[in-house]
Amino acid sequence: MIELHYQPPPRLGNQYHDDIWLRSYLRRTLPADMLAAVEPGLIEIGAKAGGEWYEAMLADRLNEPELVRWSPWGERIDEVTLSPHWRRLAPEACRYGLVALPYELDYGRHSRIVQFASVYLFHPSSDVYTCPLAMTDGAARTLVESGNHRLCEHAVTRLTSRDLASAWTSGQWMTESTGGSDVGTSMTHAVADPQHGWRLYGRKWFTSAVTADMALTLARPAGAGPGGRNLALFFVEVRGADGQLNGLRVERLKDKLGTRKVPTAELLLEGTRAEPVAGLRDGTRQIEPMLIVTRAWNSITAVAFMRRGVALARAYAGVRTAFGRSLDTQPLHVDTLADLEAETRGATLLAFQLVELLGRQEAGEIDEGQRALLRLLTPITKLVTAKQAVSVVSEVIEAFGGAGYVEDTGLPALLRDTQVLPIWEGTTNVLALDALLRGDVRGGIAAMLGRVSSCMRSARDPRLQSLGRGAVAAVERAAFWLDSTADRRIMEAGARRLALTLGRALELGLLVEHAQWLLDRDHDTSGVAAARRFAVRPLDRIADCDPGDARSLLGTG
Repeated sequence: MIELHYQPPPRLGNQYHDDIWLRSYLRRTLPADMLAAVEPGLIEIGAKAGGEWYEAMLADRLNEPELVRWSPWGERIDEVTLSPHWRRLAPEACRYGLVALPYELDYGRHSRIVQFASVYLFHPSSDVYTCPLAMTDGAARTLVESGNHRLCEHAVTRLTSRDLASAWTSGQWMTESTGGSDVGTSMTHAVADPQHGWRLYGRKWFTSAVTADMALTLARPAGAGPGGRNLALFFVEVRGADGQLNGLRVERLKDKLGTRKVPTAELLLEGTRAEPVAGLRDGTRQIEPMLIVTRAWNSITAVAFMRRGVALARAYAGVRTAFGRSLDTQPLHVDTLADLEAETRGATLLAFQLVELLGRQEAGEIDEGQRALLRLLTPITKLVTAKQAVSVVSEVIEAFGGAGYVEDTGLPALLRDTQVLPIWEGTTNVLALDALLRGDVRGGIAAMLGRVSSCMRSARDPRLQSLGRGAVAAVERAAFWLDSTADRRIMEAGARRLALTLGRALELGLLVEHAQWLLDRDHDTSGVAAARRFAVRPLDRIADCDPGDARSLLGTG
C-alpha cells in the first residue's frame, strides 16, 4: 500500500495582530486614546483578512467579470457582472469607511493614517476591490477641491457614504489609444448641447471599474486647441434616471495579465451627457488631486502586497521540510526572508510618510516645507514602493518552489496583481520625470534632506547614527548631481536613478527614526536589524551614463 504524504499549506492568522511593524508604527504616530478607539475595527479587519475574506478569495479564484451585450430579446444592454467576492466586499468597504474616513475627519490630521491602515489590512484579501475604492476617493477629493458646490452636494455625499444603498463608486476614464500618461493627445471631444449641457464623443481605451456609478474624464471642447491645457475635466453619470447607459457602449472587457477581477473596459462614447467640473480648460491640472490620492492608494496597496507575501512565505517556512529540517531553521532561507522583511518595513514607513503628509494637507496643518515634500514624495513613493513590491513578491513566489507556480495555490495571482502597481497611475519612468521636471524639485529635495536629517538627529544608538549619516549623504549626493548636471539629456536619462536614490534614502532615514523609538520604548532591537539589513543594498544609484552609449546599445544612432 502506498503511503501518501501531504504538504500543509501556509495558514494566516489575524493580519493586524500578526503585523508587529504596523502596530508599532500606529503606536508611535497615533495618540493613545485615538489608537484605543480605532484598534477594535483594525482587529476585526485583520481577522477577516487572514480568515474568511482570504478563504473566500481563494474559493472565488476562477470567477471573473463577464460582459453581456444583448438581452434575450435583442436589446443592447452591455451589462457587466462582477465576481461574487467583489459583491461580498462592497458592503464591508462601506461599513469600515474605507473611503469615508478622511472626509468625516473624526481623527483630524490622523484620519488618513486610520483610513490607510484599514486599507492596508483589507487590500490583499480583496481581489483588488481597492481599485474602485481608490478612484472613488480620488474623485471625491477632486470634486471637493474643484469648488463646484453643486457636484459636491450631488456626488461627494454619495461617494463618501457608509450606506451601501446610497453609496457610489467612481471610475476614471483617461487613457486613450493615442497614449496613457500623455493625456494631452486625447481625441475625445465635447460638444455643447443646448438641452443637456455637453455631450462627449470618442473612445476610451482603458477604463477601470466600468461598473461604477460615475466617472471623471477628460475631453477637448469644440474649438479648443491642442495640448493638455485645452482639455476640460468632465463629470459623467454612467447611467441615466431610466437605468440605461448614458450614451456609451462597452466594446469589450480587457484580457489582462493580472487584476482580472477588475472590470476594465474599452468604451465608446456616443453623445454621453457630461458636465464640466470647473471650466473648459486646464483639465489636466484639475485632475491632480485625484492623482495624489490614487498614488497614495497605489503605495499602500504595494506595501500591503509585500506584507501578505512575506506573511505567507514565513508561514510556509514553518510547515515545509527540506533536507530533514524545516525551512525556518535553514540559514540561507532565513537570510532571504530577512531581506524581504527589511524591504517591506522600509517601504511601509515611506508609504505612511506620504499618507501623514496628505492628512496634514487636508486638515490644513501643513507648512511650506512639508507641502514641498508632499509634492516630491507623491511620485517618488509610488514608483519606489511599486518596484519594491514586484521584487519582493517575485522572491516570495520563489520561496514556495514549485507550489508558487501552481494556480490553485493562489500565489501566481499575487504576483500578477502586484505587477500592475508600477504601471497604474504612471509608469516608473513617467513618475521619475514628473519628480525631476517639477519646478520646485530643488525645494522638495531640500525638504527631504531636512526630513532625513531629523531622522538622523533622533538616533542616539551609534549603529543608527552611522546609518543615518549614510542616508543624509545619499540625499546630498542627489542634490549635488541635480545642481551640477547641465546637460538635460543626461538629467532626464538619470531621472529614475535620482528618484530611487531619494526614495530609498528616506526609507533608511525613517527606519533609523523608528528603530530608535523601538529601542527607547521597548528595548526592541528588531528595528535596528531592519535598518542594518536594508542598508546592505546600495542607496546611491546616481551615475552619469552617456546618452550616446544608450543609443549605441540600442542601435538608434
